[in-house]
Amino acid sequence: MATALLISRDELVKYTALNGNIDTDNFIQWVKLAQDIHIQNYLGTKLFNKINADIVANTLSGNYLMLVNVYIKPMLIHWSMVEYLPFAAYTIANKGVYKHGSENSSNVDKSEIDFLVEKERSIAQSYTRRFIDYMSFNNNLYPEYNSNSNADVFPSKEADFIGWVL
Repeated sequence: MATALLISRDELVKYTALNGNIDTDNFIQWVKLAQDIHIQNYLGTKLFNKINADIVANTLSGNYLMLVNVYIKPMLIHWSMVEYLPFAAYTIANKGVYKHGSENSSNVDKSEIDFLVEKERSIAQSYTRRFIDYMSFNNNLYPEYNSNSNADVFPSKEADFIGWVL
């Protein structure tokens, strides 16, 4: 089954601090990762696959189109940044791992990157809470949301990760 990305490059650049000149190859894998890990975690396997199949077939419409545009895209945009930011300064190539530098700028400290990641995580969690609230009152519109079984990912109802409880 073909996999569609639920957001475009332009949407990611438009709604985040990413520079418009950034090479798509630098972040596209992080969008896919955020989609597979975070978005599927909140949609569940069946709804995630339904939306993906509709996008690939160019048949996404009605409530599903609204769900993607109003709730899922904002979540994915900011979860993508959470995944991308820790790696933004690095390139992995044939001769090793390189950290980018410039004559006209300075590299930021890890604490500053951590701050940006946590800011993006806070935004992503806010959009995720809105999605969960919407789905709790409207899940009857999306029968796939509650039809997961066996090895499927069941939709998480918690937007915030508060740490491990032992």
